[in-house]
Amino acid sequence: MPAKIFVTRAIFPEVLERLAQYFEVESNQEDRLFSEQELIAKVHGKDGVLATTAEPMRAAMFVANPGLKAVCNMAVGYNNIDIAAATAAGVLATNTPDVLNDTTADFGWALLMATARRITESEHYLRAGQWKKWSYDGFVGRDVHGATLGIIGMGRIGQAIARRSTGFDMQVVYHNRSRLSPEQEARANNARYVGKDELLRQADHVMLVLPYSPQSHHTIGAAELALMKPEATLVNLARGGIVDDVALIAALKAGKIAGAGLDVFENEPAFHPDFLQLSNVVLTPHIASATRATRLAMANRAADNLIAALAMKKTPPNLLNPEALKS
Repeated sequence: MPAKIFVTRAIFPEVLERLAQYFEVESNQEDRLFSEQELIAKVHGKDGVLATTAEPMRAAMFVANPGLKAVCNMAVGYNNIDIAAATAAGVLATNTPDVLNDTTADFGWALLMATARRITESEHYLRAGQWKKWSYDGFVGRDVHGATLGIIGMGRIGQAIARRSTGFDMQVVYHNRSRLSPEQEARANNARYVGKDELLRQADHVMLVLPYSPQSHHTIGAAELALMKPEATLVNLARGGIVDDVALIAALKAGKIAGAGLDVFENEPAFHPDFLQLSNVVLTPHIASATRATRLAMANRAADNLIAALAMKKTPPNLLNPEALKS
């Protein structure tokens, strides 16, 4: 008997066809949003789940579904999975690193440029029919070339962002849980390691690329925003919750920083409505990895992990909790 899996959200048909070669597949191609209790019921009797970060995989899921063996996220992030509870239940948890590094780095630059040069704000002005004449101070923004880029979270994506800064003659400072090797720093446009407060004081543009955890919750709050230059910009393409959105809204309203570019939000998709009242913020709906090639690679990487865990009885290539193998 093939293992049974549940695919929580709509994905590429060719990936479903691939999974069907190994498993009995139930999929949510209607792309319904399930409550946590509905999701628990959907997983009943399944051996594995292909999930996204929108679906909670908490202790209640594992208690209600003792036959569950693997939860494979189609994402780098995995804050939707209670790793400790999964490990205790003997459930293998995986993610999809590496396949989206460059695509996400590209998008980080798109957000940075749009924020610094007030692209969204000026486009709204034009579309509203308000553009009547040229003026010397119309939508003046901040230069990117020659500026100092501060990166908080210098993993693979952060390093890819730093490499792209060479074409803009930027200086790069970064803060991370651990310092990069000299060779890595050299490849990342000679990035210089500094403390977080020093980075916030120095940087003209701050980019957040760190993973979410209880320790990184509200890494940027009112105190941190107060350290930034009034003409600085902040870009978050990491995870909601890393920035205190209420504090950021207050800082943007007061002009304490010049602007922000946000791809992620606290409580998304139900983000804070006051963002919509601000002209100095660029808002996108969590699309940093959204190219067809990259999203397909992510889906296939999640499928690789499921196939390894359940069909091949091998250690999945992107296992997050090897301790679960001993359970």
